[in-house]
Amino acid sequence: MTNDRNVLGGELEPCGTEPVTGFYRDGTCTTGPDDLGSHTVCAVVTKEFLEHQLRVGNDLVTPRPEYEFPGLQAGDRWCVVAARWQEAYEAGVAPPVVLAATHALALEVVDLEALREHAADVPADPSSLL
Repeated sequence: MTNDRNVLGGELEPCGTEPVTGFYRDGTCTTGPDDLGSHTVCAVVTKEFLEHQLRVGNDLVTPRPEYEFPGLQAGDRWCVVAARWQEAYEAGVAPPVVLAATHALALEVVDLEALREHAADVPADPSSLL
């Protein structure tokens, strides 16, 4: 899906391959009709985020081989559900995001300014962060 755009309007960049992330397990936060959760935010997960998700019933730590899910550790890059990132943002535990690897469709759920507040990457043109 080479036409996928990121939240900055550029080409969607890879999110992570160790572990391999993405709804389609292709390393990107590409989405499609099968992705009902909108796994579109490329996050660098933190201990606080993982603990928060566990508390709200979203276990991202326990491996689930049947879903090709290795279980996450702090520092892993992972395509998280936009609504889950928003929930963590509202709780004050949102993890950093890689804007260039976050799919534009995340903006249907999350405000760009909130994502920019937590940007882990610096775009080629830093004025876009102002």
